Amino acid sequence: MSNEMKLQPEYYNFILNGTKRIEIRLYDEKRQNIKLGDTIKFLKEPELTESFNAKVIGLLRYNSFDDMFKDFDITILADKSMTKKELTKVLEQFYSKEKQKQYGVLGIRIELIDN
Repeated sequence: MSNEMKLQPEYYNFILNGTKRIEIRLYDEKRQNIKLGDTIKFLKEPELTESFNAKVIGLLRYNSFDDMFKDFDITILADKSMTKKELTKVLEQFYSKEKQKQYGVLGIRIELIDN
């Protein structure tokens, strides 16, 4: 199955540079449909004219971003130029603690696919 997700330029580049290997999302209805082996087309915001494809190689369920961050280093979740606190602040702009509690969160292990 093929999925599409939008990414802010910074995180889009982290994946292309090979540092970000886990995409982090709320485990909402849309993300509950993602399965191992699926592909995800990532589109770079705001124009959405640049994209790349990645294969889902792992799915990691957690109750919250804080719980996930206990198990992984920032160099896998984003880039060493960020702290976990900074990444949490960015994620919580999109996904409140209430939404995290309602749905849980998902770490999507990805591997780039040659386009």
